[in-house]
Amino acid sequence: MDAQKSAEGNARADADAAGNVAAAGAAGRHRRSEATRAAILEAARDRFAADGYERATIRAIARDAGIDPSMVMRYYGNKEGLFAAASEIDLRLPDLSGTPREEAGVRLVRHFLDRWEGDETLNALLRVSVTNAVGGERLQAVFRDQVAPVVAAVCPDPAQAPTRAALLASQVLGMALTRYVLKLPPAAALGHEEIVAWLAPSVQRYLTAEQP
Repeated sequence: MDAQKSAEGNARADADAAGNVAAAGAAGRHRRSEATRAAILEAARDRFAADGYERATIRAIARDAGIDPSMVMRYYGNKEGLFAAASEIDLRLPDLSGTPREEAGVRLVRHFLDRWEGDETLNALLRVSVTNAVGGERLQAVFRDQVAPVVAAVCPDPAQAPTRAALLASQVLGMALTRYVLKLPPAAALGHEEIVAWLAPSVQRYLTAEQP
């Protein structure tokens, strides 16, 4: 009987050990998979920013990531799928419902500056969106899905939110284009508070002024 219990105990221990090995193997594969995905996305963002959507190739992106092109296809299917993943952006916009109404413009401009500064994903998306329909659609989706709801929470008529978000975009995207993509010297030389001082009044008007 003791021998039988011992054998059963050994069998359970062997099964537990095998399970631990399998779990460790799965965890290792998951980490390698995540590392591969991260390398692909980083290479894709750099390549899309440098070459644009049309000229960037799966082969070049795979080479930059140090992997076989088939791995890129395995994870993302095609170039459009890869671009969609590489340009996935969360602006992490603040909730303006608790912000004094007259301070909404200042807060939003400061937030956009903080998010855009040094963010190559945003800069790459802006570069591509200027010349490519796919990039333009991605940027439109960001403002439709993330910016318009924030605007709707503070503007006098929520039905006007899409129009007001578009007007807001004309200010922040215009500054981003001239400062981070074209790097026009006067725009690039402005300090954050100078930009806030120039842009915030217009953004505030777009957010809260009554429709003309």
